[in-house]
Amino acid sequence: TLTAPAPFADETSCQCQAPHEKLTIAQARLGTPADRPVRVYADGIFDLFHSGHARALMQAKTLFPNSYLLVGVCSDDLTHKFKGFTVMNETERYEALRHCRYVDEVIRDAPWTLTPEFLEKHKIDFVAHDDIPYSSAGSDDVYKHIKEAGMFVPTQRTEGISTSDIITRIVRDYDVYARRNLQRGYTAKQLNVSFINEKKYRFQNQVDKMKEKVKNVEEKSKEFVYKVEEKSHDLIQKWEEKSREFIGNFLELFGPDGAWKQMFQERSGRMLQAFSPRQSPSSSPTRGRSPSRSPSPPWVFNKASPPSSPKAASASLSSMSEGDEDEK
Repeated sequence: TLTAPAPFADETSCQCQAPHEKLTIAQARLGTPADRPVRVYADGIFDLFHSGHARALMQAKTLFPNSYLLVGVCSDDLTHKFKGFTVMNETERYEALRHCRYVDEVIRDAPWTLTPEFLEKHKIDFVAHDDIPYSSAGSDDVYKHIKEAGMFVPTQRTEGISTSDIITRIVRDYDVYARRNLQRGYTAKQLNVSFINEKKYRFQNQVDKMKEKVKNVEEKSKEFVYKVEEKSHDLIQKWEEKSREFIGNFLELFGPDGAWKQMFQERSGRMLQAFSPRQSPSSSPTRGRSPSRSPSPPWVFNKASPPSSPKAASASLSSMSEGDEDEK
């Protein structure tokens, strides 16, 4: 487990003590003794250290089973002379390399062109770099003599990321970054911004703030409207449920077959019975008559139907006498 940054070459005492015998790439790939790691060297500017740098160093570290990676970083003087101005100064670039997990040792103020003396001093076995010819310092390829000596091992570049790409993004979006840093408290002098541009950027910041406020108000308004619609939907749904319940109860009470109609019919029937009671039947049996009324005497004949003849009259008298005997 790594617990400390990689040491600087001029400050470390951990140097390879084993005899430095020249290795071939085939021998290095087979593996070396633990006390004789393959010493691989990778150099560069490493400005704005990014994932492309880290992937190149990872490849250099894993080229052989047992390797020790030394990374050379050029100073500001050499870089400004042969390549151009950097965003990070040399101290920042040294520290960035020290904290990369693949780096075992950092060589400060590395030479622009590798010399045999430098390779011998640091006991370098192989140099790792991408295979694209690197023209600089009046040479078509500064690694040409390394390749001819059989000490060059190629690595692959990571497409889509480089220090130049990052700087291009910053230049392209310069106004955005200038406005952002002005808003964070940097002065126009620190950003090398003119008075007019400073006022323009500050005005644009105010406009952006107003736009953000308007956007927040719109979002809150939409949220409020959504809540109101949701609440109104719930209220309408509850009102519909209550109205259906009320209509059902109303029809149950006042409908065609409702309880109110049945109750009204029962009461009207009772009132009719109270005002118009039943009449007694016109002809009832003798025994069913009221005791207040006395039966007609047997000798009283119905005036409406007198006997038609003396024989009939005698017959009726005999029948009445038989009835009296029966009653006795």
